[in-house]
Amino acid sequence: MRRVKLLCSLIMLLASQGAQAVSYPLPPEGSRLVGSPLTITVPPGNTKPLEAFAAQYGQGLSNMLEANPGVDVFLPKSGSTLVVPQQLILPDTVREGIVINVAEMRLYYYPKGTNTVIVLPIGIGQLGKDTPMNWTTKVERKKAGPTWTPTAKMHAEYIAAGEPLPAVVPAGPDNPMGLYALYIGRLYAIHGTNANFGIGLRVSHGCVRLRNDDIKFLFENVPVGTRVQFINEPVKATSEPDGSRYIEVHNPLSTSEDQINNNEIVPVTLNSAVQSVTSQPDVETTIVDQAIQNRSGMPVRLN
Repeated sequence: MRRVKLLCSLIMLLASQGAQAVSYPLPPEGSRLVGSPLTITVPPGNTKPLEAFAAQYGQGLSNMLEANPGVDVFLPKSGSTLVVPQQLILPDTVREGIVINVAEMRLYYYPKGTNTVIVLPIGIGQLGKDTPMNWTTKVERKKAGPTWTPTAKMHAEYIAAGEPLPAVVPAGPDNPMGLYALYIGRLYAIHGTNANFGIGLRVSHGCVRLRNDDIKFLFENVPVGTRVQFINEPVKATSEPDGSRYIEVHNPLSTSEDQINNNEIVPVTLNSAVQSVTSQPDVETTIVDQAIQNRSGMPVRLN
């Protein structure tokens, strides 16, 4: 019965949001490539920013910027094409519960008993207020209409900016935590937002932000006790059962103010799992190098 209810919720979510959430059938064992590339045309007389297209197709702003270098973030040009990165490589970890890859700013939810994965874009913590990058925990509790109790440090930051906060920010649409929250551990939460433009950016004080319809779906369908794993995997690679090999490269997260202020390119490191794919004799190293340089956030075939 729960499985039927969850599948109905998935259908309602996709219908209500115009495919805002992206759901994929799980590939067979030994395969991690899902989805297909999608290209859209910006309509005539466009007045929408890139964020609107990102939300429509279930992407974060960073995902769209990686896939469309040089695009005008405030007003994509009418008649131009946008690539929607709906093909991806699943993270190299267990397909259970929630997996959050901070590097690509995506949350993967594997609903038990459905053989599907739902992929949702997220906003994460600012530099120095980082979202966890290597942590396994669980959903401790859930709350509709969460309040926000800023820390002393947060109060000082907002006072310095001329925007003093109350001791407790009440529940409601103006609350930065949005309308729903899943609490994980003692200090962190997966929650909504009152500013959709932050999805796909480093804007929070360490928590994970989602668009309001996305967190509503998680709130209604993710049970308390669900496993939650944080990883930091800017580069993913897979050798598929048919012999094809792919690499997907995202911009690694900046680790210093200098890198951000000077717009420095953060070096890409290939871990041993990725190298086990890229070192195969049928892989063209020039394609690997080009994928690392482009950092499109989309799978690139290597052979």
